[in-house]
Amino acid sequence: MLLNPSVAGALLPVVLLIAAGYLAGRRGWIRPGSVKDLSNLIFLLLAPALLFRAMSTVDVSQLRFKAVSAYLIGSVLLFALTMALRGFNRQAAVLGLANTYSNTVMIGIPLIGLAYGADGMVVLLTLISLHSVVLLTSATVVLELAVAHEHARSSGAQRHSMARTVLTALRNAIIHPVPIPIIAGLLFAQTGLTMPEWVDKPLALLGQAFGPVALVMVGITLAQTPIGAHWRGAMVQSVVKNFLHPIVVAGIGWLLGVHGLPLAVMIVAASLPMGANVFLFSQRYRTSEELVTASVAVSTALGLVTVTVVMALVAHLY
Repeated sequence: MLLNPSVAGALLPVVLLIAAGYLAGRRGWIRPGSVKDLSNLIFLLLAPALLFRAMSTVDVSQLRFKAVSAYLIGSVLLFALTMALRGFNRQAAVLGLANTYSNTVMIGIPLIGLAYGADGMVVLLTLISLHSVVLLTSATVVLELAVAHEHARSSGAQRHSMARTVLTALRNAIIHPVPIPIIAGLLFAQTGLTMPEWVDKPLALLGQAFGPVALVMVGITLAQTPIGAHWRGAMVQSVVKNFLHPIVVAGIGWLLGVHGLPLAVMIVAASLPMGANVFLFSQRYRTSEELVTASVAVSTALGLVTVTVVMALVAHLY
């Protein structure tokens, strides 16, 4: 099967950004001690700017929810299955996010725009409006609860203190660099106000820097990661994300009666490689960092083939 030009055009820049970071890491331009600081820059500044600005123009009343619900329900089910198989801990939560969080912005927008035009973009942008709200916020809550659970077990906390532990975890999940800008952006959007240009422009520039810098960071970490030791695990995670995720979304879409172009766009979106946010969560919560780094790289490279296959299979839907 020939490589779809739309797929190549969307994925190759991502591969090159990861490769650039890998080169920087191998050459020692970014020292290991600086990786944590760069991760904080991305997670605490660039990502909030991107999320707030993306949410600040969302008119909830105009969103098309039916097709997107197939994607979100399928993702939540796959996330829950990962947690059930691996246990309630932060590693399971991060790997569950890896199995379900697609690179819908850097890869999805150019790919869907080229392949499906304006109608497809309407469906994708509806998904993007809710993608982070549902998946990242839910993952944050689960991760904070998992951290609290692990802490309670290690410290021998009594059962009567667990209610306080859960409340603390939920508070930490809300006062967090991901949910706060999402909620703030949505609240601002509902006011009907327009962002002043002198505020919007810096936010736009910071948000635009998120994707490239995050992917370069993946490459830098990859250069410091013994990927050979994680090759098998990375391949398993990539197959789940690139193949099983779209199959689950397709099944849920069929059950919900979604069809035509909206279903095709949701299935292709589910087949996209892992988003860089998964890597940032693994760094933030200090779990499976090497496996997730390898998985993002493998998933992106594998996507050159798998996304082409998925797009060929869904061609009959529209």
